[in-house]
Amino acid sequence: MSEILAGIDHVIVGVRDLERARMGWTRLGFALSPRGRHLGQETANYCVMFPGDYIELLGPIGADARAEKLKAFLARREGLVGPAFAPAGTPEATREALAARGLHPSEPRALGRQLELPEGTVVPRFSLIDLPPGETPALDCFICAHLTPGLMRRPEWLDHPNGAVGIGGVDLLAADIERLRPAYEQLFGAAQVETDGAVLIVRFGRHRIRFSPGVENAGTTLNLLTADRERTADYLAQWQIPFDETADGAIAVPPEEANGARLVFAPA
Repeated sequence: MSEILAGIDHVIVGVRDLERARMGWTRLGFALSPRGRHLGQETANYCVMFPGDYIELLGPIGADARAEKLKAFLARREGLVGPAFAPAGTPEATREALAARGLHPSEPRALGRQLELPEGTVVPRFSLIDLPPGETPALDCFICAHLTPGLMRRPEWLDHPNGAVGIGGVDLLAADIERLRPAYEQLFGAAQVETDGAVLIVRFGRHRIRFSPGVENAGTTLNLLTADRERTADYLAQWQIPFDETADGAIAVPPEEANGARLVFAPA
């Protein structure tokens, strides 16, 4: 099967208070882009940009269908909402390729985000494609194509004091691992999906999604890549941010430090 999705474009972390989240993630050692507001939606964000992907801290600022969906999520908990996938081709070609696999993608929809910069306002633009929930079980996701990529990656937004340089993947919980396999083989191709019956892993592009048994939407891990593990550890220690070392030597920051998302830093 040819590749339709090139990897994770970004992951969304739902937050109740955007300004409090901005301060918290700055303390964690991330350089954040300016606050953005989605045009035609009652949501706003701050972003942690990396060269090839990013983290979006997303919060509701009003009342519309998308803000209310986010509020319903936040009524249960803050944390990882889900990933947005990067298409391997144009939005139109991506939709056609997904439909050819027997999936039911939406028509591409336009989205703009207003950013206030010192030199004036800019509007990064995107094209989004949704899939029915049943075609991405246990995963709240969509496909995001950047129409103005140069507006979102300034050098000062890519230099993070904690040494982070990108996203490795996400770890999620699902009630029934075996039922996920047919859907993700159809979406990504059988060669991209592996399972031992207890854990299911999807590998695509340079990213991976790992599903383990558990209550859906209960515990999530955001795996990050660091250019210098010791720099990451030193930064966290300097700012008195608690962390543990995993069995394979990665650095794990507990979810209460990052709006409900457990952060694991591993060497790039």
